[in-house]
Amino acid sequence: MGKITKEMGLIEIVQNYPETIEIFQKYGLGCIGCAAARFENLEAGAKVHGIDPDKMVEELNAAIV
Repeated sequence: MGKITKEMGLIEIVQNYPETIEIFQKYGLGCIGCAAARFENLEAGAKVHGIDPDKMVEELNAAIV
């Protein structure tokens, strides 16, 4: 599979890479149950929560290696 990017949808990431759920939880993002997760990409979701999207992408990609 490819790499996670900040342009990817939150639900898309969690569905394709369930091992990333722990990282979303670490950052306080309950992405699975959030209505915004259906249309928001990772960058937008991270910024709304005051999280650096580039740092989060790095951690998410490390989790799927």
